[in-house]
Amino acid sequence: MICPICGSIDRERLLYLYLLHKTDVFAKPKKLLHVAPEARLSNILQVNVSGSYLTADISGIDVMINMDIIDIQFPDDSFDAIICSHVLEHIIDDRKAMSELYRTLKPGGWAILQVPISLSLENTYEDFSITTIRGREEAFGQGDHVRIHAEDYQDRLAKAGFKVSVFKWVTEPENFGGRRNVFGLNEKESVYFARKTQ
Repeated sequence: MICPICGSIDRERLLYLYLLHKTDVFAKPKKLLHVAPEARLSNILQVNVSGSYLTADISGIDVMINMDIIDIQFPDDSFDAIICSHVLEHIIDDRKAMSELYRTLKPGGWAILQVPISLSLENTYEDFSITTIRGREEAFGQGDHVRIHAEDYQDRLAKAGFKVSVFKWVTEPENFGGRRNVFGLNEKESVYFARKTQ
């Protein structure tokens, strides 16, 4: 999973390849918000994004601003694009966070909103009575997770207003490492690409 050369993990490599081959983020000026940025991907974006690039986290020290995604302190329609990967599973009110991400995205803008997805569940599992680290580890697989997202994740995003497409990289292997999977990607991971159409 970890690249021996750059130290990236598989989901970072998938994000980079998706941005490179399926978006115009490196070609056209964008105002891009990157929530809880992955260090290696952030380094690439800082150098190569044409436009303005802003990193944010609720408490991180290696970001440009501290920000809570359930109360984003930016006006409506502020960003052309948002990357928010593996954050929403940590947020108790993930619907409010989705709503805020939608609100601050410009009409016609897009967001990549990744979460770990359980392929064995149809519906997202959450139980807010579980509040201890140990309890959350047992219920959700990690002490700082508050839910397990499932196949209905796309529907949850749609309820916030997004038009969602789910990209399975294995359907387009020529840009994602070929049949030999030379980038070591998770063959079951999809990219959740969400647009604000109005």
